[in-house]
Amino acid sequence: MTSPVLLDFAEGVATLTLNRPDVLNALSVEMMKALADAVAQLSRRGDYRVVVLQGAGAHFMAGGDLQEFSAALNLSPESRLVNFRALIEQYINPVVEGLQALPVPVVGRVQGACVGFGLSLVLGCDLVLAEEQACFSTAYAGIGVSGDGGVSWFLPRIVGRRKALELLLLADRIDARQALSLGIVNRVVATGHLDAAVSALIDQLKAGCRRTQAEIKALLNQSPDQSLPAQLQLEGEAFARCTSRPGFDEGVRAFLARRKPEFRD
Repeated sequence: MTSPVLLDFAEGVATLTLNRPDVLNALSVEMMKALADAVAQLSRRGDYRVVVLQGAGAHFMAGGDLQEFSAALNLSPESRLVNFRALIEQYINPVVEGLQALPVPVVGRVQGACVGFGLSLVLGCDLVLAEEQACFSTAYAGIGVSGDGGVSWFLPRIVGRRKALELLLLADRIDARQALSLGIVNRVVATGHLDAAVSALIDQLKAGCRRTQAEIKALLNQSPDQSLPAQLQLEGEAFARCTSRPGFDEGVRAFLARRKPEFRD
């Protein structure tokens, strides 16, 4: 039986693929479990420089599998509360927190529909490239739920509170260009050119200093919860750590020699 989530490693890139293309990669309980297992595996390994998160087929993810979730309609309200709380706490939250904690850049590769939990995943990526025909929606309010996967944490920090309320309350669909203007994606790519654009971005990231990238990601993850003085202290400590490593030597020498640096750490 084909796994609903694939994890492949090649040439320093870990590719995490949502793999239910026949149902637009809709999120099932089995996929939740497989995704949590894959992210846990990523957290244990250190032999990659970049993670690419993508959907198999023509779409990224069309949200939750409502065919499967409809079975919950036969349960009492109390049982639903217990069941869905457990699913979110055991599988959804560890996935989101695990991807944030990885010391390498996570790149979202988006085509087709990016809806519900799919959008939550994309909001949690470090960089996102989207094909021009991609479309996005929170979708949660349309089925009477409030959202999961960190959508209420990421979205207001990216688009602002008022726009986040609009996107969550109305659950309107937006296109790739709108997503770009709101900061939900970094770049929009012409149809048929997404793979090439992702490959070029991967090459750029792999050419950077790995430990410096980890420091940058950690600083930005910490900053929303810090006061300015506290963040300045964290910046100073990270900067000083960077100067004590070989990457600093290589960066300065390359600059003075007017050549591209060749980082090895």
